Amino acid sequence: MRCGYFDAGACRSCTWLPTPYDDQLAAKQAHAAELLRDHPGIDWLPPVRSRESGFRSKAKMVVGGTVEAPTLGILDEHRHGTDLRECGLHVPALHDALPHLADFVRRARLTPYDVTSRTGELKHLLVTAAPDDALMVRLVLRSTEALPRVRKHLPWLRERLPRLAVASVNLQPRHAAVLEGEVEEVLLGETLAITLGAVTLHLRPQGFFQTNTEVAAALYREAAAWTSALDARSVWDLYCGVGGFALHLAAPGRRVTGVEVAEQAVRAARRSAEEAGAVDVEFVAGDATAWARDRPDPDLVVVNPPRRGLGPELAARIEEGGARALLYSSCHPVSLARDLAAMPSLRPVRARVFDMFPQTAHQEVLVLAERRG
Repeated sequence: MRCGYFDAGACRSCTWLPTPYDDQLAAKQAHAAELLRDHPGIDWLPPVRSRESGFRSKAKMVVGGTVEAPTLGILDEHRHGTDLRECGLHVPALHDALPHLADFVRRARLTPYDVTSRTGELKHLLVTAAPDDALMVRLVLRSTEALPRVRKHLPWLRERLPRLAVASVNLQPRHAAVLEGEVEEVLLGETLAITLGAVTLHLRPQGFFQTNTEVAAALYREAAAWTSALDARSVWDLYCGVGGFALHLAAPGRRVTGVEVAEQAVRAARRSAEEAGAVDVEFVAGDATAWARDRPDPDLVVVNPPRRGLGPELAARIEEGGARALLYSSCHPVSLARDLAAMPSLRPVRARVFDMFPQTAHQEVLVLAERRG
């Protein structure tokens, strides 16, 4: 992949861009295998490849410049906006939407937030594309001052973006390096439907979903394949998000419980389960560690924690419990290795790298561990 922004020094986010893609994959697998070297006998499957470009289904654009000439991209070292509308990582639906969104900023007079002077309203544009090119657009504003203008000009934006399914305003009043705030006002639609084979997931504005939809679909398929022979009658899916693992692992005679702290994600997961007719799938809003503390053990535990990992309390709970197997999806192999070391009764037997983020060192690793003895 070639990138004019990288070559010009305007953006260096893709730190591995000069490295051939096959070498990137090899380095990621070597790194993960080295971190798990204390677990001999793991069957490492070949890494799951991504498109090298055009794979990001989510754009997180800092808005800079002026209302007449807004930039959508990042801030440079002087905190001035650098426009990245032509970024080669975005899927075509995002690439095509960004010029219209820049026009919307001008039309609705959404003054870009200036970090130095702490003035202005529009901080970020967060755009997500579904596999069918439907779009979710979120505007992160400092206050409600511009909200009437957003409402007024939203019909114009819908004309330019006929696949716009969800539009919302997020309020982030603090002067801090925080992407979004807690308050969200939905102006159009409710959820973005993301169909992955036979499973449709619903994403609400504040819900999390993987940035690389194609590789995420491969991750869920692999999880279902690896666990199909386990005869797991009961499953916990901890940190379940919008229900990707839970709904892919659902099967007749199997009880699946997904636990997620974000209420928005739980509501979306429940809708997906209802539409799929998944009667033996339940989603609960709560902290995974607290929820699991006194529950009867399942046959299989699935975890997909944030970068920090499970933490000592939840790792100890799983280690001391009776689950026969653990399926661990990790976005941070360092915390994965630490958690597995804290659960010596569960022996990793299979692992695979899923390349969610080509051109960077980031990686997703899926590990299946089975209880010894």
